Amino acid sequence: MAALAVAHLIAVHEHGSNNPNGVSSNGDRIAFHPYFIFKDLVTIFAFFLALSIIVFFYPNMLGHSDNYIPADPMVTPASIVPEWY
Repeated sequence: MAALAVAHLIAVHEHGSNNPNGVSSNGDRIAFHPYFIFKDLVTIFAFFLALSIIVFFYPNMLGHSDNYIPADPMVTPASIVPEWY
């Protein structure tokens, strides 16, 4: 997905894109870098903030409940059965 976005940005940078405002001079156009890069960085930082909260404060939130059963070498788990059953 990221490679597709990078390829799109390279293609837009090399070949240009359409001009929906109808502005023909470069001085009147809206700059790409300061606005969209800042918006993307805010989204990336929000994602990393949410990810770090899950990793550091709630690491077992997405875990399965069977992981908390103490191991007993004399009992086979119920999920392990022979194929012919």
